[in-house]
Amino acid sequence: MEHDEKKILGFADQMQNIKAQISREIIGQEDIISQLLMAMVAGGNVLLEGVPGLGKTRLVRTMSHVLRLPFSRIQFTPDLMPADVTGTNIIVQQDGSNAFSFQPGPVFASIVLADEINRATPKTQSALLEAMQEHTVTVGGVTRPLPEPYFVLATQNPLEQEGTYPLPEAQLDRFLLKLLVPFPTLSELHGIVDITVSGNGTQAEPVADGEDILAMRAMACEVPVARAVQDYALRLVLATHPELPDAPESTRSCARFGASPRAAQALISVSRVRALMEGRFNVAFDDIRAVAPAVLRHRVAMSFEGLAAGMTPDRLIQTLLSELKAG
Repeated sequence: MEHDEKKILGFADQMQNIKAQISREIIGQEDIISQLLMAMVAGGNVLLEGVPGLGKTRLVRTMSHVLRLPFSRIQFTPDLMPADVTGTNIIVQQDGSNAFSFQPGPVFASIVLADEINRATPKTQSALLEAMQEHTVTVGGVTRPLPEPYFVLATQNPLEQEGTYPLPEAQLDRFLLKLLVPFPTLSELHGIVDITVSGNGTQAEPVADGEDILAMRAMACEVPVARAVQDYALRLVLATHPELPDAPESTRSCARFGASPRAAQALISVSRVRALMEGRFNVAFDDIRAVAPAVLRHRVAMSFEGLAAGMTPDRLIQTLLSELKAG
């Protein structure tokens, strides 16, 4: 399928229009908004890490309003049960007899906010795994599809670790991106106070819907990736593995394990969306470099030696990007 310049620019304009509407209620966080939209169009889930009060919930609510998508929020707590997330079968009376009826849980929405996901037990966390990966929920032996597009956005607090259950690697790997929400600047804080306290903000307006997102996703899937660019992305993933014989010295000395094949898929799928947002119908090396930190930071673990040396996943990724030659 051939795409002319008008369609490519139309994609970029539509994304810009969505971002502009979200920014009417969200001050700053332009990069976070762009990456959230990239993940949604690419068909993946996002883990947001940031201290409380940065507007993560407001951002997701605004996003669902602008995209006309059903929104659901789940507050994860230690006593939350899997049925509280997925739903359960309840007994109802039908024609004088008892029968089971499925009561859908909050996971049955197009945009699901899993707030403070690391506060729930591993059993409850795992209730999201099938929904995130297969976009289905199985209860009582019956598998039910979830609405499309489907997008899980989970949050966690990087500071307070008491009473939390760290996400296992298998679940972390199911997040397409991990985004670090920065603290606002002075000018952004002024804007936040003006909107929330003074009531001077403007309301975001719906400018797209689920069908638009699915159409954009289909277009992104057709963006060609040159073999050299794909090779660069795959070599970057392999460079995170300390056990490989040709692993870089920085990886061998600091990493405990590297990124999975899902990371390679994520690099390509998110880069395709970024290319279209930039008005191009081809993936460039710069696209891979731009999305690499968000794709890889939660899929690479530091060794004890690496932690002692002050190495972080982000620093390691930047080191690998500076060392890895394109082409």
